[in-house]
Parts: sequence; C-alpha cells; structure tokens
Amino acid sequence: MTPMLETADTTARISRRGAPPTWLVVTLACAGQFLVVLDVSVVNVALPSMRTALGLSGPGLQWVVNAYAIAFAGFMLFGGRAGDLYGRKRMFLAGLGLFTLASLGGGLAQEGWQLLAARAVQGLGAAVLAPSTLTILTAAVPEGPARARAIATWTAVGAGGGAAGGLVGGALVDGLSWRWVLLINVPVGAVVLLGSLLRLPESRAGDGRRLDLPGAVLVTAGLATLAYGISQTEARGWTAAAALLPLAAGLALIGLFLAVEARTAAPLMPLGLLRVRSVASANAAMFLCGSAMFSMWYFMTLYAQNVLGYSPLEAGLALVPSSLAVVLGSKLAPRFMPVTGERNLAALGTLVAAAGFGWQSAMSADGAYATSIMFPGILMMLGAGLAATPLAALATSGAAPGEAGLVSGLVNTSRTMGGSLGLAVLSTVAASRSAGSDTPQALTQGYALAFRTGAGVLVAGTLLMWLWLPRRTAAKGGGGGPA
Repeated sequence: MTPMLETADTTARISRRGAPPTWLVVTLACAGQFLVVLDVSVVNVALPSMRTALGLSGPGLQWVVNAYAIAFAGFMLFGGRAGDLYGRKRMFLAGLGLFTLASLGGGLAQEGWQLLAARAVQGLGAAVLAPSTLTILTAAVPEGPARARAIATWTAVGAGGGAAGGLVGGALVDGLSWRWVLLINVPVGAVVLLGSLLRLPESRAGDGRRLDLPGAVLVTAGLATLAYGISQTEARGWTAAAALLPLAAGLALIGLFLAVEARTAAPLMPLGLLRVRSVASANAAMFLCGSAMFSMWYFMTLYAQNVLGYSPLEAGLALVPSSLAVVLGSKLAPRFMPVTGERNLAALGTLVAAAGFGWQSAMSADGAYATSIMFPGILMMLGAGLAATPLAALATSGAAPGEAGLVSGLVNTSRTMGGSLGLAVLSTVAASRSAGSDTPQALTQGYALAFRTGAGVLVAGTLLMWLWLPRRTAAKGGGGGPA
C-alpha cells in the first residue's frame, strides 16, 4: 500500500516549544472544520426568511448557498498549497479570521447583493482554512489506528456540521432572526481563533515555490460560470443562448485552467497527481457522491417548510435523526474498514444512501414525518457517513509530504465542487417538473424528481467505485496492501 498522508521530518518544520496535547490539536482542527461545513447548510432553513427580508428571487436563494460553495471549492486547492508553503497554522488563522469577519458582514447585510458578496468572502476564508484542518491533524497524530480514528472524527465533525446546520439554523431563525445564522459565527470564531493562536503548532513543507494565483482564479471563475449557466436553464431552457454561452464559457475556463496547470512551473494542482489511482478515483467518487448528497439538506428543508408547513425550528428538529446517523456512520467506518476494505465499505455506504434517496423520492404533499423525512433521511446520511471516511483515507494516500495540504484541499474541493454543481443541476431538474407552480403538489413532484435523479447519480458512483477504486484492505495496524 502507498503510505498514508504524513509529515516527514526532512520536509516539515514543526515547532516543538510547549507542544500541546494531541487531543487539543484534534479538537481545534475539528472546530475549524465544523464551522466551515456548518455554513454550507446552516442557511437552508433561513432561506424563506432571507427571501422575504431582502427581496431575493428564486435563483437568488440558490446563490446564497452556491456563492459560498463555489468560492469554497474554487480556492480550496489554493488554500491547501498556501498552507504547505507558508505554514498550516498561519493559513488556519488567516482563513478563520476572514471567515469570521465575512460572517459579521453577512449578518448585517441590508441588500441581497451584500449578502451574496459576504457569502462569497466567507467561502474564500473557508477555502484557506479547511485544508489546514486535515493537515494539522495528520501532522499531530502518527500513522496507524490513532490516525484512522482521528480522520474518522474529522469526517464525523464535518458531516455533523453539515447535518447540524438545519437544527442550528432553525433554532436561531425562530428564536432570534435569520441574521443570527451568520452572526453566531463571530463569537464562536473568535474563541477558536484565540485558542488556535495560543496552542496550535506550526508546520510547513515550504520549498520556495510561488502560489499559482492564475490557476485559482481560473478554476473558480470556471465553476461559477458553469453553475450560473446551469441555473439559467431553469428559466430559459437548455438551448437558450443565455444558458449555452455561460456553459461554454465555463468549460473553456476549466480547459484553460488545465492548460495553465500543465505548463506552469509550480502548478496549483500538479496534473501528475491524478495519475495516482487512489487519489484520482477517490476524488472522482467524492465529486459524484457530493453532487447528490450536498443537495439533500437543501431539498429536505424546503420540503418540510414549503410543503408540510413546518417552522424553521421544526424543520431543523425533523433532521436531527439523520444528523445523528451521519455521525454514527462516520464513527463506525474505521471499525469496518479493516474487515471490508475501503473500496467495499465506500461502495456499500453509497448504495445505502442511494436506497434512502429512492425512498425519499416517494414523498407526497401530505406525507407523514416518519416515512417522508425521518427514515429515508437516516438511510441517506448513514450511507454518507459510512462512505466518507474510506474515501478520504484513499484520497489522501500516496501524497508526498510537500503535497499534504494540496491533497487535503483536493478532498474538500471534489466534494464541494460536486455539491455546488449538483445543486445547480438538481434545482433546475426540480424547477422543470414543478413548472413554476408553488402549490404543495407541484413542489413535491419537483423535489421527488430531484431525489430520483440523485439516487441515479449515487448508483453510478457505486459502479465507478467498484471499477476504479484500488482494492485495498486497511490492516489493524494502519497498514495494508492491495488485494
């Protein structure tokens, strides 16, 4: 087996002065990860209130989610490389500070464009912060069972952040206002920032290379333009120039990004890294799975509020069982990996999630909570939790120490990039079925079609895993080898 991601003594410089306990490093790293993932989903239950307060359109609501997700995904590779070169702690602090300030700006927004701008800056801060959370953790925990448990905790916290967004957002909207789904990040971010400044160790693998800013701008612009083009198909159709032109421009920008990466001396994403089978296949699987699973919270909260008439808090409470299921799946995964192997467990978890998506697609306008939200939600998120840890373990294997932050960024980028584009596609699918009607029956038909489409994507993802993921079994001692 290719060694797991690690920080080598010959390339990483870690401050040993007053080294903090491992549990504290893991806690601070996971706190940063929780915040950035929470903000992907926390706004979902606040969307109806935001629309009323700021006069946002339907597509504008989608961009409250996507402005964050696209900036997050587009600059994550940049953030990971910056951490490798200039210090993981330094980038963690810079990203968390920017994220916290942007949260304050979004919470105080008086116009729709101000909110969207703040969400994009939040995403940029998250992109700088998130890759460092995993590399700080892996530098602090030796390879073996302890690291597998630490990665599982990081995965569970990230999954739990996405899952808890509905509950946290609902409580804040009902108890205070929609503004507090953003303002709550300010005191929490300040506490984590102070603790990290005082106790996190520094590490880097700096080699004097420059950051590839053109690459970061091209990939972010390409993703944003693609997502915009997809969103335009909702109102204009797939053959309209308003949709085709941005779609073509987005593909051209992505192509230009790949051309720049192939020629630059210090690329943002060395294309040779994708020749490592475990890295390429696991990230492709994350992209497909993220494109379906990311949108689950979006459609579930809209279904609960717009169709079943739940309040924001009730919608958040309705998703608590699925929130617990994703954490449970993430914590169970390390126990199953030595027995089943990463590939088998990832495929099994994705199939479980696909079954939940299929069940959810049978929703009705007067559905009962247990059969229309709770049980299908548990299946979807239990499967997501089971699949995420083995995919992250495979995706981070085979990386050189100097590329630790880059590969960590790629893990988050694949999942979030897939999610942002998947949300744009599935929102268009749902809108095409509801045909502009906002009756409970029409909305239900649209949401159901989105879940059926998501189930199909997950089945395709399972097939990809069986054909492409390396057949590796994780040994109890943290080793293993190809089977």
